[in-house]
Amino acid sequence: MTRSPKASGPRSFVARRLLLGVAQTVAVVLLVFALTEALPGDAAVALAGDQPDPARIAAIREAMDLDRPAYARLADWAAGLPHGDLGTSLTSGRPVSGYLADGSGPTLLLACLTLALLVPLGLGLGVLAARHEGRFVDRLVSSVTLAVYAVPEFALGVLLVTVVALELAWLPPTAVGYGTDLLAHPAALVLPVLVLLARPVCSLSRLVRAGMADALASPYAAHARRCGVSGARVRYGHALPNALAPAVQQLARTADWLLCGVVVVEALFVIPGLGTVLLNAVAERDVPVVQGLAVVFGVLTVLLNLGADLVAHRLTPRGEVAA
Repeated sequence: MTRSPKASGPRSFVARRLLLGVAQTVAVVLLVFALTEALPGDAAVALAGDQPDPARIAAIREAMDLDRPAYARLADWAAGLPHGDLGTSLTSGRPVSGYLADGSGPTLLLACLTLALLVPLGLGLGVLAARHEGRFVDRLVSSVTLAVYAVPEFALGVLLVTVVALELAWLPPTAVGYGTDLLAHPAALVLPVLVLLARPVCSLSRLVRAGMADALASPYAAHARRCGVSGARVRYGHALPNALAPAVQQLARTADWLLCGVVVVEALFVIPGLGTVLLNAVAERDVPVVQGLAVVFGVLTVLLNLGADLVAHRLTPRGEVAA
């Protein structure tokens, strides 16, 4: 029995994206190892002290397997990754997975709080602007979101700390002294979440507004109105779904950024998350920690974008999402 193209199309798309995800994961592993190998300096020299003895440096290199060929170390390291073995820290001797466990709590908390606020705010502002396209509300929302988006996270964070924390003393300026249990100190989370939320809300709302405005101006929306379909049903039953596919992909990129790229915000507010762990590892030239975190970040990026493409393909079955 011949299978119809309509039935096989979605499955072939999923298969292609899964194969591409596997290839991207392998490429991430190879690229991370190559880049960390190219880092300047020598971990053995750094660990040997200010006045290193050549014999001590040689002993450290041998103890850490740094004297082995790069391809042999790559093979051993890659073989442990599927089992969750990300290596061992050169400076502390702890497993890299321990560093990941220590820093994941604050980073995940910030990411979840930001996404929980981002979805209703971004969709709400986008729908509001699209409903009033060309009028005062639309111009106001577009102008404010464009202005806020133009401010870098670091500059916005410094401004909020200076005004809200130091001048007005409403909130703590940093998370110093609170450890990793930030949920017990919600006041320390307000400013970091505001900084993380600012630009994604602007980009998501503008994306939803553009998608809904295009759909509302399309011939099928005009035909639905002529047939007596209510304005609310046209907006939320026909126009809004057309804006959801690109919005889902934007949310995936935002989640990827929140989990893998909040180094600036964590450093500014002294939050002991994954970004801070990565910065400390780079400063100490702790290559296994850098490699382990970079691989985790890379795999998260692949998985999030894979999931977003599959959801977007499901929302727009007649379109083809770029692989």
